Amino acid sequence: MPQPQPTPAPDDANALLGRKPFKRSKSHFADRITADGRYGWPVESGRYRLVVSRACPWASRAVVSRRLLGLEDALSLAIADPIQDHRSWRFTLDPGGRDPVLGIRYLSEAYNAREKDYPGGVSVPAVVDVASGQLVTNDYQQITLDLASEWTALHRPGAPDLYPEPLRAEIDEVMAGVYRDVNNGVYRAGFAAGQDEYDAACRDVFRRLDLLSERLADRRYLVGDSITEADIRLFTTLVRFDAVYHGHFKCNRNKLAEAPVLWSYARDLYQTPGFGDTVDFQHIKQHYYRVHSGINPTGIVPLGPDLGGWLTPHHREQLGGRPFGDGTPPGRVPPGEEVPASGRPGPWAGE
Repeated sequence: MPQPQPTPAPDDANALLGRKPFKRSKSHFADRITADGRYGWPVESGRYRLVVSRACPWASRAVVSRRLLGLEDALSLAIADPIQDHRSWRFTLDPGGRDPVLGIRYLSEAYNAREKDYPGGVSVPAVVDVASGQLVTNDYQQITLDLASEWTALHRPGAPDLYPEPLRAEIDEVMAGVYRDVNNGVYRAGFAAGQDEYDAACRDVFRRLDLLSERLADRRYLVGDSITEADIRLFTTLVRFDAVYHGHFKCNRNKLAEAPVLWSYARDLYQTPGFGDTVDFQHIKQHYYRVHSGINPTGIVPLGPDLGGWLTPHHREQLGGRPFGDGTPPGRVPPGEEVPASGRPGPWAGE
């Protein structure tokens, strides 16, 4: 069914993409939720709500981490509409257009509850204090690290150690390069305002992907012999690569599906419980192509690519490794959090 294109407000930042050099803003609200509550926000089951968009790679990190660690009962989940308006993330997927727990229509309301007339951008992931309705943190770099290391008392039995202390220095080093050149690099290329800016960013993306291919040629995971935070952060970019970054962001030296090692690695993770069952390709494509009006003013969403390849054998198990280390896979996706069939790999949309 044809869907109407959003009409950007005059101050809609999305309409200005590609008109000035891109620079990612730092998280303005960087409070941390810790076991000892030293920042004023102690870990407590049921106290906080994680607000995400399935379209956003930064938010998807938190969705994967929460599921792998079994925090579903301790940290409730709010899923925003992938289509934003000028007030940003909204809860139009919920009955009445309001989040059923927070009672708000827009995530910006939680930002304003924390800081009146907050002038900055409204981003996900965001953790909101349910009782007060205030935003606690939108620090996408720290949220998942804290879920792995500060929320341990609430982890499920058999939860994997996603940020093991003996490997943290190596994990941090790998993640720094992935963030600079891949996670953020695709945005630097996609939102570049000039040829030189784009050229430099696109070359950085593929230089780093080539290095990662070499690293993963004889090892199943980025660091150690099981899944860590580093794998989560790379996966959320790779899973979007052919669907949006290759065309929409012009990162088109080659597709992920044309890079044998990374394509096998990404499929291995996608087929691991906790990864692919959180990915909604429909949300991803609708958001990027319809919201980024500055670089796709028509709002047309492409039919491709064919997503069936995500379910094909990857043979990465031949490299050894244990996905969950000494732990176990997560259980079934909780009711209400399942990805609809429209967002999962299936017949090509053009058929």
